[in-house]
Amino acid sequence: MPVKIRLQRHGKKGKPFYWVVAADSRAKRDGKYLEKLGIYNPNTNPATIELNVDSAVTWLQNGAQPTETAGRILSYKGALLKNHLAGGVRKGALTEEQAEEKFNAWLEQKAAIVSNKVGGLDKAKEEAKAKALEAEKAVSEKRAAEAAAALAPEVEESTEEVTEEPAAEETAAPASDEAATEEK
Repeated sequence: MPVKIRLQRHGKKGKPFYWVVAADSRAKRDGKYLEKLGIYNPNTNPATIELNVDSAVTWLQNGAQPTETAGRILSYKGALLKNHLAGGVRKGALTEEQAEEKFNAWLEQKAAIVSNKVGGLDKAKEEAKAKALEAEKAVSEKRAAEAAAALAPEVEESTEEVTEEPAAEETAAPASDEAATEEK
């Protein structure tokens, strides 16, 4: 019975969520499986991967073949490296302690890379938020300036009307005074 380590799809349409499973290669994609090894959620950035590395290494040592995507996930989490180091221990090239030390050093290095990526994503998100806020402030200031400009001609027109009306009355008043003196 050939065993494959592959992904089993779950989640709703457009939002995939996968289980990493060891299954008979003849079984359906989402059918029976022998053991659930972990989960993979590609919807997050970076993708969320939880994997039982020891179980995956056990299956790899028993001859299970990972699919392409599952192999990349196993490599990302270090299962393939641990399997490689275990082969070196079996052949006598390494001791168990040396293999464990190399694997832990690799895990620390990988964790640093992932934390840098997450930090970079957070920084980029904050910068994008700051840019959006600046753009929003610029638009708001432009609207305020346009509103002030629209109100300014109305204020000028109303002051012109006010200054024109007394001038018309002043010119009309002397004419009426002359008319009043002519009537007498």
